[in-house]
Amino acid sequence: MTLPSFQQFQADALARGFDTVLERQWAPNTVLDEHTHPFSVDALVVQGDMSLTVDGHEQLLRTGDRFTLDAHKPHAERYGAEGATYWVARRDAT
Repeated sequence: MTLPSFQQFQADALARGFDTVLERQWAPNTVLDEHTHPFSVDALVVQGDMSLTVDGHEQLLRTGDRFTLDAHKPHAERYGAEGATYWVARRDAT
């Protein structure tokens, strides 16, 4: 599997109308209880693994997997034994 470069991911996201693109790194075994964000996201896992729980459904995400979330959507996050890094494009809610 070949991942895009961060610069490619960023250029694509900005061209699609996202406001901010950044890299997020999470420590091993970090757990974030259910919460929301005031922005929508489109993200690409580039290292490690994580679980994302939305509407009671847990999804395991590994390197190369993408996920999206609408602004204000309740969700929980759990990061694996090696932690995880993902690139995330954010679009502020209007």
